[in-house]
Amino acid sequence: MIDNIIKEMIDLVIKMQEYIKQDIEDIKQAKHAELLTRNDEKQFMIEKIALYKQQLNQEIVNQMQNGVDVNIYREKVDDLEAKLKELFELNRKLALIVEPIQQMYKDIVDEITENNGGNFFHVKA
Repeated sequence: MIDNIIKEMIDLVIKMQEYIKQDIEDIKQAKHAELLTRNDEKQFMIEKIALYKQQLNQEIVNQMQNGVDVNIYREKVDDLEAKLKELFELNRKLALIVEPIQQMYKDIVDEITENNGGNFFHVKA
């Protein structure tokens, strides 16, 4: 069971890595619509990884309680951890790209709002 959970988690993490790489490329090419198409699936994958993490922890506890030396899973868990670190780094790289864009849009909205007396939309009745 533990082997299956780890394999499923690694598969999801690798798929997430690929999606983030695609996100980075789409941002570079200004394909913003492409980013949105992956968001729902990425959110689902994140939730699934979190669920698998809980299951993995529970299975390891169960194995330990049954007297199994869980060190037999050490290499696979280390591999999973390495993949998660790679995912974290890719996500950080994506954030470094997205954050300045988000700030630019915020600055534009703030400037428009300021020029319209504090209202984003200036309506005259």
